[in-house]
Amino acid sequence: MDLTTIVITHGNRIATVTLARPDVRNAFNQRMIAELTWAFDALSYERDVRAIVLAGLGTAFCAGADLTWMREMADFSPEENLADAGQLAKMLNTIYLCPHPVVARIQGDVYAGGMGLVAACDIAVAADTAQFCLSEVKLGLIPATISPYVIKAMGESAARRYFLTAERFSAAEAHRIGFVHSLTSPETLDATLEGLLSHLISASPHAVREAKRLVRDIGGAPIDEVLIADTAERIAAIRASDEGREGVRAFLDKRKPGWIA
Repeated sequence: MDLTTIVITHGNRIATVTLARPDVRNAFNQRMIAELTWAFDALSYERDVRAIVLAGLGTAFCAGADLTWMREMADFSPEENLADAGQLAKMLNTIYLCPHPVVARIQGDVYAGGMGLVAACDIAVAADTAQFCLSEVKLGLIPATISPYVIKAMGESAARRYFLTAERFSAAEAHRIGFVHSLTSPETLDATLEGLLSHLISASPHAVREAKRLVRDIGGAPIDEVLIADTAERIAAIRASDEGREGVRAFLDKRKPGWIA
């Protein structure tokens, strides 16, 4: 795909997908949604990639939907609105289901649909100057498409407040409610991110993928006989895997496992 709204770079087994519309605070439109969907789908198949960073150029991480696109949507038919919303839903789910760990690098403000982008990631690292807002109800809308991911990320109690009030909240509050995992100054954002990424790329790639799937599948599930059997099967399978055997041997031999370059 000819990319015009995002930039993809690679280095040290890390792929970085950067939102590249700083003139509109990285607000997304149909083109950016299509490019992000394509990018994360393509990166899912790159076995040399150990983690993906989702970042933004300029002063904002993502301000939600582009105003020009929103004006166009005002004249959409119900069928067109449904199809359009389906593309946004597909993009978020593609990020969420990506087998590689996805880390949001939040250097600036995150509004509305941008909150969904962050919530679809596995880990969020933010500058302590960033502001957050679920602004939809002030426009007569609701954060429906992003809600499955945002509610998982911040919890139902916090979602009740911020979905309803549409008030802005600080990075410190985002951290307190669990929406953001790590806070740092803007000057140390990249150093903090690099430290986190070093942990991700030193772990077994196969185990990381399976651990990500484990959280997604098990979170919120009732602890019953089916779940107990499922988790037993998962640990048995990964113990017998090539990386599982190599990891245990390396630990016992007091050496680095083969997946560490």
